[in-house]
Amino acid sequence: MTNRNIFFEVNECEKNERLDVYLTKGMNEVSRSNIQKLITSGQVTVNDKTMKTNYKIKTSDVISVTMPEVRSLELMAEAIPLDVIYEDDDIIVVNKARGMVVHPATGNYSGTLVNALLEHCNDLSGINGVARPGIVHRLDKDTSGVMIAAKSDRAHISLAEQIKEHTASRRYLTIVHGNIKEEQGVIKGPIGRHSSDRKKMAVTFVNSKEATTNFRILERFGDYTLVECKLLTGRTHQIRVHMAYIGHPVVGDPKYGPERRHFPIVGQALHSTELTIKHPVTEESMVFTATLPDDMQIILMDLRAKMNR
Repeated sequence: MTNRNIFFEVNECEKNERLDVYLTKGMNEVSRSNIQKLITSGQVTVNDKTMKTNYKIKTSDVISVTMPEVRSLELMAEAIPLDVIYEDDDIIVVNKARGMVVHPATGNYSGTLVNALLEHCNDLSGINGVARPGIVHRLDKDTSGVMIAAKSDRAHISLAEQIKEHTASRRYLTIVHGNIKEEQGVIKGPIGRHSSDRKKMAVTFVNSKEATTNFRILERFGDYTLVECKLLTGRTHQIRVHMAYIGHPVVGDPKYGPERRHFPIVGQALHSTELTIKHPVTEESMVFTATLPDDMQIILMDLRAKMNR
């Protein structure tokens, strides 16, 4: 596959619009951030000249966009160790390690949970397409803990419905900054893309979806708190965004927490500790758990030692 060029000619009614905004409207399948990357990398010319993203287009300008070759996605099975909690003919439940990406995408074509599952399982459901076989729900790269994948389409449909209807229950443990005053509470705040940083999410009422997180305090350490969270919705970065929203960001969170690292942990101190589902075939109620990873246990040991001094 080779690069392809797309051409636009500016009409009178379109003049004075920013170049990146104009192209975003004209190329619906490409995000504005990717349009901006194309412009800054010289893949966009106006009358055969490169321009800045904020260039104000003029009537009769001829804009050329060079779309780079799309890399075909060929998933490879990889012998990556998995911490398997449970497995049968229909489902597999694993304790995902912190730092493992769930499925291949740009920049991560190998080393993912999907690559490991393809090696471990004879088959995975195909409902989510070639890039995400078997994946019913996901955890962020640096969130550890219980994840379930479907080995059959029948299982996938059932599990997806349970998650959608909130009959599947997910419980998380997290260490956050500050001393939360309440013993328990409910955080309600719609989540959507951050207005200025498209790689982040935020509580916003613009192009957002309803999000609800229940929380309960398990242990206090003065400047830090161990919290149990239960998701009633499943938005991107939900716990991380909600905890930061109430002024108690997750320890180690590179996106929503303090820049300075306070503990020796790579990524956020957030762990999916329990998942409750109804088996998609037998309809048996099943509860899967995963103990806290060593990095979070070390943080808790340090905090408890300081409290006892």
